[in-house]
Amino acid sequence: MLEQLDLQNLLLIDIETVPQYRKYGDVPKHLQDLWEQKTAYQRKELLAEDFYERAGIWAEFGKVVCISAGVFTSAEGISFRIKSYCCEEENELLEGFATMLSRQPTNKILCAHNGKEFDFPYLCRRMLINNIIIPPQLQTFGKKPWEVNHLDTMELWKFGDHKNYTSLSLLAAIFNIPTPKDDIDGSEVDRVYWEENDQQRIKTYCQKDVITTAQLIKRFRGEELISEENITYID
Repeated sequence: MLEQLDLQNLLLIDIETVPQYRKYGDVPKHLQDLWEQKTAYQRKELLAEDFYERAGIWAEFGKVVCISAGVFTSAEGISFRIKSYCCEEENELLEGFATMLSRQPTNKILCAHNGKEFDFPYLCRRMLINNIIIPPQLQTFGKKPWEVNHLDTMELWKFGDHKNYTSLSLLAAIFNIPTPKDDIDGSEVDRVYWEENDQQRIKTYCQKDVITTAQLIKRFRGEELISEENITYID
């Protein structure tokens, strides 16, 4: 699978998001009302305040705190380079990422795990909110489905089956892709950001997921994994 894919035309990404406010009490009253309406179905018996820790999932109530992007730097896919955009100001990191994309070919293929359902639309929504022009690689409006250069490793794994979600961690486990065991998981990003203010830790976690996605692409192609010494981190 994916044998004909030009690895050097891939840009693999992952984003980390958190609620826009540290706690529910800080949310403006009119947004609290809209949050209660928006999440009524998902909350079931929970109070809107108790459900707010999940606000980062929705682009209307969350924000992006880190974007990591990686590229294969050899045709054989044996080397990989990764860079992250991570700072206090969401507008600044989105601008940096958009500027980087503007320097890439418009036919660059964006790849992420569950990217079509989460990463790609979330980035587009937050860029619009921050008055940033959406780069052509993220644009879907006016394009036919086969003209949208988005690759989703979760969609690839489904093989047309739409019944359930398969996490990147599960795929890494069954394909024997090693991942750090001393890192945080997605449920802890909110706490690490708001309580510990440890953006470096979030950045490390985000980069790990991009590398794991790249390794999964290699496994889908029936190829050897990228060795650690062939992964370069760009400041």
